Amino acid sequence: MNNRRNFIKSTAVAGLGLSILPSGIVFSKEKETKVRLGFIGVGLRGQSHLELALKRTDTDVIAICDVQQRMVDTSLKMISDSGKPKPQVIMDGPYGYKKLLENKDIDAVIISTPWEWHTVMCIDAMNAKKYVGCEVITGMTVEECWQLVHTSERTGMPLMMLENVCYRRDVMAVLNMVRQNVFGEIVHLQGGYQHDLREVKFNDGKNAYGNGAEFGEKGFSEAQWRTQHSVYRNGDLYPTHGIGPVAMMIDINRGNRFTQLVSYSTKARGLHDHVVKMGGKDHPNAKINFKLGDVVTTMISTANEETILLQHDTNLPRPYSIGFRVQGTKGIWMDINKSIYIEGQSKKSHQWEDAKEWLDKYDHPLWKKYGNDASGAGHGGMDWFVLNAFIESVKRKTNTPQDVYDAVTWSAITPLSESSIQLGGESVEFPDFTQGKWMYRKNDFVRGDDY
Repeated sequence: MNNRRNFIKSTAVAGLGLSILPSGIVFSKEKETKVRLGFIGVGLRGQSHLELALKRTDTDVIAICDVQQRMVDTSLKMISDSGKPKPQVIMDGPYGYKKLLENKDIDAVIISTPWEWHTVMCIDAMNAKKYVGCEVITGMTVEECWQLVHTSERTGMPLMMLENVCYRRDVMAVLNMVRQNVFGEIVHLQGGYQHDLREVKFNDGKNAYGNGAEFGEKGFSEAQWRTQHSVYRNGDLYPTHGIGPVAMMIDINRGNRFTQLVSYSTKARGLHDHVVKMGGKDHPNAKINFKLGDVVTTMISTANEETILLQHDTNLPRPYSIGFRVQGTKGIWMDINKSIYIEGQSKKSHQWEDAKEWLDKYDHPLWKKYGNDASGAGHGGMDWFVLNAFIESVKRKTNTPQDVYDAVTWSAITPLSESSIQLGGESVEFPDFTQGKWMYRKNDFVRGDDY
């Protein structure tokens, strides 16, 4: 491990002349007055981004595109209530977004559509010379992930997956602690998506929210498309909330990389039981054989010899938790019990203590500077930070802090986990989407106080 790190350090200087960002990006410190945005998908998640954009003085909403009149009407009312001009409205079916991309007045697009549309929309947007901010995930297959990398590198247009948990306040404080060596050398990390989504996956929009057994054509919002993935797929379908923050802590794609992955899945019982509970044992959906295991566990190894454990757990009754664990040679932090232990510094030996004092002490400079601006924004304020990072990158004509390599590396966990489970728990190799550039890149994620 030490030899590998010495090699990386010794070769970094030689790599300074290597173009490690998508070619064609123009770096500038001049800030444009406005960023002109197009929204592809203005359902509930798209409306969250729209609401934040409407509150900014440095953005104009030029166009919105969706396939549902209900969502367009709600979005137009939001825009009208904000006092902003009415945008171009495009409702020309599933491929109407192409018309939005033809609008040369648009600098950047925000994509908030079902997963299966993300890759093609991102590629078309980059080909149209737009900055792309895309909701998770960006690629459903390894091949799609490679297509995204090649398109970004060829066009010079950045792609930022809008992974908001990287900006969660406690997560950024812990990142600050990692960088200041509070935990010593990092050895092991954990995270995941442990969130009871049965009420999201089954909802007809007519009864009280979540009080139903419908999905697909009879479903409402995410139930129209998301649940279908649980019918046919078995893997970690939503890894990015857990992997994004810990990947930044150990410099993935920036001096480190994922090397191997192995996944296992439990039996599938939770979704069937929910349908029976809400719709009765004779409900048509009670006959469906859901493929997605209730708990999917994935282990990832890295070039610098850390291990990462991820869990996807969305179909059983449980409180929400991402389940973060950051463990090094000097101590450990866990978010599920909001506790920390630092050897020689914690109040009592071998006993957990409340992490609040530590998190307050190492509160990240970005949160100190912009915490009031983020107040009231979605997901405890972190939605403001991720959108702000995207907007500031467009204004400055720089690459985004979470870039295309991050987007595809985090997204690829899903198809790789599916492959591992199909192979009976065999280890699979993790692609190097940077094609060797990880050895020379530096981790500048939220090191400054700009964004």
